[in-house]
Amino acid sequence: MVGEILGHYRVLEKLGEGGMGVVWKALDTRLDRLVALKTLSAETLADAERNRRFVQEARSASALNHPNIVHIYDIATENGTQFIAMEYVPGKTLDHLIGRKGLPTKQLLEYAVQITDALAKAHSAGIVHCDLKPGNIMVTESGLVKLVDFGLAKLVDPGFAAASSIHTKTLQSHPSDTAGGRMSGTLPYMSPEQAEGKKVDARTDVFSFGAVLYEMVTGHRAFRGDSPVSTLSAILKDEPNPCDANVPRDLQRIIARCLRKDPERRFQTMADLKAHSRT
Repeated sequence: MVGEILGHYRVLEKLGEGGMGVVWKALDTRLDRLVALKTLSAETLADAERNRRFVQEARSASALNHPNIVHIYDIATENGTQFIAMEYVPGKTLDHLIGRKGLPTKQLLEYAVQITDALAKAHSAGIVHCDLKPGNIMVTESGLVKLVDFGLAKLVDPGFAAASSIHTKTLQSHPSDTAGGRMSGTLPYMSPEQAEGKKVDARTDVFSFGAVLYEMVTGHRAFRGDSPVSTLSAILKDEPNPCDANVPRDLQRIIARCLRKDPERRFQTMADLKAHSRT
């Protein structure tokens, strides 16, 4: 596909590939700027539900205007190829930056604040991400964080909090999850209620944020198993291994509260989490 023209975008190189399609670096020939194009795979194109989610991603993210959320420019179909044109973010995903011992505290806090701000913005617009993970968090060389991939986002009434929730429909799981499963999201970062197909709201993103934060602190996933089933069991029943003693206690308490199994015992909103972190 390199060298092809989609609309007024010239495809330059492949950036990555996921469960729903491929992301390409491209040139917007009208505005002379680099963009990222996300194209649907043939399998996704033939699947009405996944196709719908692809369009939902564009609509969900385009409704948000925030420096820590990737900007959506366009959605179109050209020669049978459906694609989203979005902001090109030069940098690396967070999973490529987290070392085996995690990130330095100052650095991880800088990233965490930006992720929190992005999620708070999405939630205030009635959008729950539902697939927060290090692979969906871009970081530029200057340390700017960009939240990407709203393909599983759930829409609820703006101004909702924990009391307003929606049910997780039977959506195809991420390829790294249970083969043939029908859970939405990426298994190691799912909230318990999400993994069980129950109602989800802002608090499911709070849980996933806690799992990401734990990984940034320790360098390890909060919930690990030898198989998808054992990982699922860990999410539902187990507590993560304690952080090292040198991790600030306030940070440990924030992670622990985010990762509580019962949504009622977590931070109820990202704004609640932000306020707590300042005290």
